[in-house]
Amino acid sequence: MAPLPLQAMDYTSLQAVLAELGPQALPSRFEKAQQPDGHSLQLGLRTLERRLWIELSWLAEAPRLLAIAPPPRSGEGSTLAQQLQHGLGGLALVELHQPPWERCVELGFAPRPGEAIQRSLVLELMGRHSNLFLLDGERRVVAAARQVRDQQSRCRPIGTGDLYTPPPPQAGRPPDGFRDFERWRQELLLVPLPLRQALQSSFQAISPALALQLAGDSPGLAQALLDTPVTLLGPQQWQLLWRHWQAWLAALAQGHFQFSRGGASAYRCWGHAEPGSGADPMPINTALAAYHRQVLQGRALGQRHQQLEQRLQQALRREEEQRQQQRQLLGQVELSDGLQRQADALLCLPQPSREQVAEAQALYRRARKLRRSVAAIEERLELHRQRIEQLEGSLTFLELCGEGDADPAAALAQLEALEQDSQELLLPRHRPRRGRPRPEGTPTPLELRSPNGLRLQVGRNHRQNDWISLRQARRGDLWFHAQECPGSHVVLKSSEGLAADSDLQAAADLAAHFSRARRNGRVAVLMVAADSLQRIPGAGPGTVRHRGGELLWADPQRAAALLAAAAPSLSGEPQP
Repeated sequence: MAPLPLQAMDYTSLQAVLAELGPQALPSRFEKAQQPDGHSLQLGLRTLERRLWIELSWLAEAPRLLAIAPPPRSGEGSTLAQQLQHGLGGLALVELHQPPWERCVELGFAPRPGEAIQRSLVLELMGRHSNLFLLDGERRVVAAARQVRDQQSRCRPIGTGDLYTPPPPQAGRPPDGFRDFERWRQELLLVPLPLRQALQSSFQAISPALALQLAGDSPGLAQALLDTPVTLLGPQQWQLLWRHWQAWLAALAQGHFQFSRGGASAYRCWGHAEPGSGADPMPINTALAAYHRQVLQGRALGQRHQQLEQRLQQALRREEEQRQQQRQLLGQVELSDGLQRQADALLCLPQPSREQVAEAQALYRRARKLRRSVAAIEERLELHRQRIEQLEGSLTFLELCGEGDADPAAALAQLEALEQDSQELLLPRHRPRRGRPRPEGTPTPLELRSPNGLRLQVGRNHRQNDWISLRQARRGDLWFHAQECPGSHVVLKSSEGLAADSDLQAAADLAAHFSRARRNGRVAVLMVAADSLQRIPGAGPGTVRHRGGELLWADPQRAAALLAAAAPSLSGEPQP
């Protein structure tokens, strides 16, 4: 899974966030600090109307300050959270300050509005140099998210106990000093660079996303314009850039902020705000929080997906190597007859010596040992075959992970279930450990409706396959599975009503779609009465055998259309 593109907060989006947050959060009493992960902090603030939560993150890819929905309790015991709980206890947030054209925000805390600030919380949103500092009344660092040592930064090492110094200013000049077209144009023409580099080196606060927004609304045309050397820009292109430049400065000066998705960049926060319904007092904060949640969850999903795939592939290679070793041992059993013939020849000598008799007896023992090992080797080969089959099934489920889930959180929950389901397979041993606790909770397979309204259940990991096929299936239900191919079990609940041909075809199409053969044009699918399924003793969950059955031909593409049509009504938390 390729990571989703992420647009980091810049000076403009931070201005928009603070323009909304200030009236809602000033003043507010500090109540709680918690650190849910290693790169973000959540503060609970009490206003006269409600409890407000803000999130401050120094994650290199996505530093941010946002108002968020009430989060779950987590990380109250972290060292940084305890330091803030002690340092900000009894104080109120009375100031939100952003230095001109800088990506830093300072939150000032005092006993009450109008009194001297006793503690300051400084968030620096500067990519991999992002950081968070708690300062005392003398502006010395009381706590820091990251201590910056001498070897990490020669310009600005800073840690606990040091006097806080702000980061060096960005290169370039303040943009608001250039409101005359010719002067602005000459500033960009000083060095013959591509427009992108000219904008970012000439002026402060010009992020990559803002440069795209200034260059136009179409991603392709904006990219092409930014790659053009400034000396080659035509009069129309200069006028287009100048109009967008003026509109941006006017939006900052007049506080015209609104959130919009798409265009040349992932989102934009400046422009003429349209009157809203007033239901959400902070629509930009809400939209940006949803955007970051979606992208970061998608990235976490991709990373965990890749890690689990690597572990499953390693386990599969290990099992195949061990199976090959057992096959080689089994091949040596054929030598037992030759060993016995050698021993017979030694004992058939006219007068065998003592050494020859001992050698013959050793050959007999080796031959007997090889013949006795056949049963044990065949048992190990069967165990390896079952584990390889389960691992191939897990890789198929992983490839299909997130199918039918538009929400990254649901897909992440599905991946977690597959990780839990695969733990036994990832152990480097032939047999699972006895007494190992089983996964908790009730499996929640994908459920949707057939064309005539019958329930269809799709298992998307081994545990769900076992649950729908052997524990939940009733007499009259029909079971579907791609023939000789790893994939999902599909159960049509025909015990709840009469199944038409279209229902059978839909179930077969789903079984083909949720299998390794999903890219084929036609897939052979077995349809079996669910009450004829039997568990295979000693095999892993979801491994069944059956009697009889009927072969259907399925089209995986029809199942994709069925899933798309059913997406708005899918319920439950699908798991792999």
